[in-house]
Amino acid sequence: MTMAAWAAFKGGFDKLAKDDGDGLEIAAMAGFSLGEYAALAAAGCMEAFPAGLSIVRKRGVFMAEAGTDAEGNPKGGMAAVFGEREKILNCIEMIREGSVLEAVNFNSPEQTVAAGDLEAVDRLKKQAREFGLKALTLKVSAAFHSSMMIPAADRMERELADLSFRAPGIPVYSNVTGKELRANQGKEISDSEWIKSRMVLQLKSPVYWQETIENMHEDGVELFVEIGPGRTLSGLVKKIVPDAETAHVEDAESLENALKVIRTKRSANR
Repeated sequence: MTMAAWAAFKGGFDKLAKDDGDGLEIAAMAGFSLGEYAALAAAGCMEAFPAGLSIVRKRGVFMAEAGTDAEGNPKGGMAAVFGEREKILNCIEMIREGSVLEAVNFNSPEQTVAAGDLEAVDRLKKQAREFGLKALTLKVSAAFHSSMMIPAADRMERELADLSFRAPGIPVYSNVTGKELRANQGKEISDSEWIKSRMVLQLKSPVYWQETIENMHEDGVELFVEIGPGRTLSGLVKKIVPDAETAHVEDAESLENALKVIRTKRSANR
């Protein structure tokens, strides 16, 4: 799974600090799968960084154990499918044949990831062409974000029961809905309980990445900064919103390049 957090800056850049050009105020955040936990931590939801690390470690253990049998062999897998979403969903429905096979990552208008039983994923790869699609098996150890992760989600719910979380100081967009995390929260549930419910759902629910980027862009985000190794998410965002700008940070050199992009964008909007 791709793991990265996004720092996103709104149009106009009126929130940027003006002291030395490098003090930047982030307008919104999102993270893909595990990266969402990084976004929550960066947005101030967690009381301490070590607590966040502990949660992430246990999340990995829970998901790994849910995805393997008693001998440690994978019970499921994943495949990236390329084509129109509607066709992909129809294909999955047609070849499921009573097995677990679900769309779990909506990455872009032309890429959806499916997960499920090993036999079902293999069947998908072989029969995708009949639907005018292309499917590639992913090198992963389990069927992440599928119903096969329900045991992991149940364990995570128990793990989080006695922990407390704060409302994000910066808007965070949720994998579960693609919308701002606190959308539809309601007054009857506390910030802490709502955030925990989203963290639990995330393990067994699809990642609506396309919707996340579309909603952030509609809310005024023009520049997305990918934080983490590689540029996978930067590539996806360009497929989702071609006119959006991207930058990435994974070392000192890329950090300086990202700052140049931000400064240039800020100057253009003054």
